[in-house]
Amino acid sequence: QVQLVESGGGLVQPGGSLRLSCAASGFTLNYYAVAWFRQAPGKEREGVSCISSSDNNTYYADSVKGRFTISKDNAKSTVYLQMNTLKPEDTAVYYCALLAFGNTCPQAWLSVKYRSWGQGTRVTVSS
Repeated sequence: QVQLVESGGGLVQPGGSLRLSCAASGFTLNYYAVAWFRQAPGKEREGVSCISSSDNNTYYADSVKGRFTISKDNAKSTVYLQMNTLKPEDTAVYYCALLAFGNTCPQAWLSVKYRSWGQGTRVTVSS
């Protein structure tokens, strides 16, 4: 059974850091592209970052570029999202998901389909 489980969320002060994890089970993570999304209260879900399967090609939303880093450890079947210099507007529930078709994040990664969504982990940035 394909499953993604997010963890690592919590309460952090502005300017702080968190590392989110997306643990995969039931399949071989090496063969899939994985993306992080987030949904803030009262807002639509938005893409945060995407990492391809083999070449580790990555994309980031403009709002997090330079502050967030996505990475993958195939041996641990886990995708990470290192979040630095956090801002109150980063407050959201963060989800990971698999690219539905193909194993490389396309340039239009924000517009393609994803599947096997995790349950999410909540991040709150507040003083």
